[in-house]
Amino acid sequence: MSNNYFSFKKFTIHQDKCAMKVCTDACLFGAILPTNFNDKIQVLDIGTGTGLLSLMFAQKNQNCMIDAIEIDSDAFEQAKVNISLSPFKLNIKAVFSDIKTFQPAYQYNIILSNPPFYINDLKSQDLKRNLALHGTDLSYDELLNDVDRLLINEGVFYVLIPFNNEKLFVDTAAQNALFPQQITRVKQTTEHSFFRSIIRFGRREALVEEKIIVIKNNNQYSNEFVALLKDYYLFL
Repeated sequence: MSNNYFSFKKFTIHQDKCAMKVCTDACLFGAILPTNFNDKIQVLDIGTGTGLLSLMFAQKNQNCMIDAIEIDSDAFEQAKVNISLSPFKLNIKAVFSDIKTFQPAYQYNIILSNPPFYINDLKSQDLKRNLALHGTDLSYDELLNDVDRLLINEGVFYVLIPFNNEKLFVDTAAQNALFPQQITRVKQTTEHSFFRSIIRFGRREALVEEKIIVIKNNNQYSNEFVALLKDYYLFL
């Protein structure tokens, strides 16, 4: 993999203008998102960055229409290029906007986000990296307020967050009447601790389905990881 681009089976992610590059946990998140909707659905990708999640979702959902919103101008331009060069360019619209002031003419069936990760952690000197990594421009509370505003009553919201922030995020979501339906906790190996949580939220309280995914066993991708990513990664 070059630092400037990452080639998937059906699209390429150019990433030289983006602070956050393609990473394994983001790819796993994209692969876990729901697939094969028969009906036309409206999808919102909050903080699209390179456009990775939108492109992965569009690959498996040919009837979807995705608004991929991004506040950073360089990342927005990069996402536009990545989308335009893909087979899914008619399904995805890159939107240059702050989600807090975004006023679409409709609500969404599905909202997905890989938000700023490190709430209250040490900040770097790189402003763009701060925006991409830290909650400096969009707090969890603000994000969830906007999800509540933009999600239809029967809609679902998918989010990728650090495992250590799981309880904080779930508690904050409940204040916006969004409740976890499924939580997938991710480990690098069986010997490692959990480091990411992928959560599906809805508007109704329900028994939470809990899952565990281990990315690697004995220095090889696990069978579950391969099954999820085989339609995306070139060498699986």
